[in-house]
Amino acid sequence: MKLITAIIKPFKADDVREALSELGISGMTLTEVKGFGRQKGHTELYRGAEYVIDFLPKAKLEVAVSDEIAEQVVDAICKAAGTGQIGDGKIFVTNLEQSIRIRTGETGNDAL
Repeated sequence: MKLITAIIKPFKADDVREALSELGISGMTLTEVKGFGRQKGHTELYRGAEYVIDFLPKAKLEVAVSDEIAEQVVDAICKAAGTGQIGDGKIFVTNLEQSIRIRTGETGNDAL
């Protein structure tokens, strides 16, 4: 099993959710986060004063999948979240040792 974590632009979250639903992914977690990378924030003007926004709003998507479809999920996220602009985000794929559905006690791929 793999845990796929994607940091994406917030307005792309619905596009990514739809793309993953088409692959049969039935569950995921979406968190509103702030961060920066090469984009390094930007400056804004408020009441005549200029100030720097270092941390930009992002969406963090987490989804646990079986090894067999992990590459398809990564491809779907890349296509749905990509705009070709700086700040599109990153995807991290990590090994997932165990998953357990609390309600039924199912484990492994059955719990996904």
